[in-house]
Amino acid sequence: MSITEILFWGLSVLALFGAVMVVASKSPIHSILFLIVVFFAISGHYILLNAQFLAIVNIIVYAGAIMVLFLFVVMLMNLNAESEPKKNRMLQFAGLISGGCLFLVLIAAISDTTQASQMVQMGGGNNGLIKNLGMVLFKDYVLPFEISSVLFLSAMIGAVVIGKKEKENS
Repeated sequence: MSITEILFWGLSVLALFGAVMVVASKSPIHSILFLIVVFFAISGHYILLNAQFLAIVNIIVYAGAIMVLFLFVVMLMNLNAESEPKKNRMLQFAGLISGGCLFLVLIAAISDTTQASQMVQMGGGNNGLIKNLGMVLFKDYVLPFEISSVLFLSAMIGAVVIGKKEKENS
């Protein structure tokens, strides 16, 4: 067994444990912290697949920025269990049906893999390197990249305008 296989299985166990603990944890703060563990384990998988850029972006954007926002939202919310309304039976039934459908899709996806027994070479090639991504992004997809940057700029300006308090006229 090679070191990449050991790392793969270790990161997989860590990601699955963290995902189960996200759902099973009673405290929303602990759920968010376990979700950060899952994001770090997935970033480890990206590094094993030679996709360093995706790993760093996953850590910075998801584990860093979005999880901090989740923590702020959870801390600012009033999460009293006494004031929480009872869940409707129809809502519970819809959740059960949705979970069953997801389970069936996962079973179908797993059973459809015919090449599951083949080993994939990990860490080989230059597919996930930042240099190649930058060349493709700024040569072949420069127009969509610029359009998305203008869209993000307008969204940031809109968020500032909406969030800005209006002066009260007395």
